[in-house]
Amino acid sequence: MNKLSPIVLFVYNRPWHTRQTVEALQKNPLAKESELFIFSDGPKDEISINKVLEVRQYLKTISGFMTVTIMERKENIGLARSITEGVTEIVNRFGKIIVLEDDIVTSPFFLEYMNEALEMYQNDEKVISIHGYIFPVKKLLPEIFMLKNPSCWGWATWKRGWKLFESDGKKLITELEQRKLTKKFDFDGSFPYTNMLRRQIAGISNSWAVRWYASAFLKDKLTLYPGKSLVINIGQDGSGTHCGSQNLYKTQLTTEKINVKRLSLEENLEVRKIITQYFKSIKPSIFDRIMMKLKSYIRNAKYN
Repeated sequence: MNKLSPIVLFVYNRPWHTRQTVEALQKNPLAKESELFIFSDGPKDEISINKVLEVRQYLKTISGFMTVTIMERKENIGLARSITEGVTEIVNRFGKIIVLEDDIVTSPFFLEYMNEALEMYQNDEKVISIHGYIFPVKKLLPEIFMLKNPSCWGWATWKRGWKLFESDGKKLITELEQRKLTKKFDFDGSFPYTNMLRRQIAGISNSWAVRWYASAFLKDKLTLYPGKSLVINIGQDGSGTHCGSQNLYKTQLTTEKINVKRLSLEENLEVRKIITQYFKSIKPSIFDRIMMKLKSYIRNAKYN
């Protein structure tokens, strides 16, 4: 195997989540041979200062990696900017990158899968990224497969892939609409990715991930997925800035190694159908949508 990819971790004000993420990563056999870079965003208000400081105190105790480099932001620049700037900086230096946020718990086989896949597909322009999470569908999936959907819960890419990231949401939505691709972009209307992009353009949200997906989708790029999840997201508990409290995406962490092999460079349409069915099955009712909005308003009111 070539030199291992650097790992980049983005943290903010959740000490317990950050600790769970790091401790799981330390259990990966390749952790000791990996460089870890941590971007710590600054506090955005008086309420968050103590939690940010608590996270930073913990970061200084981290060991178990070849090197640990911590970048502390003086100001709060937000998750989207923190990730886009941090990923750009590290991937331009090393040519490849593995990315985690402070609520992503990994399997002990996560780093092995990521590094093997990064090496195997590094020269395949059709493949833009590697992903570690898969939705909790009920049907048995292939061990690995390709989808036209790069996502953000434990992922990796190369410099050649990240350079395709388009930060201007207006350009992306215009092209999607002109090419009449919004329905396909939304997995046949089963998930509101287009609406997420419109909300980002309107300034209601600041999602970098939906722009990453749209950038890759419009370029007809593929992402390698595992059939069993190598990560779980522990942030769907209302603690995150951009997350509600829900278990719709709760999955089981695999205890088995995922074997990486060469696949034909095309989307697995059968898996796409299964995921589309899953999206349709979790589509919230009108009542659920109203309650989620009310909870969001109440949560935001506490910090304004």
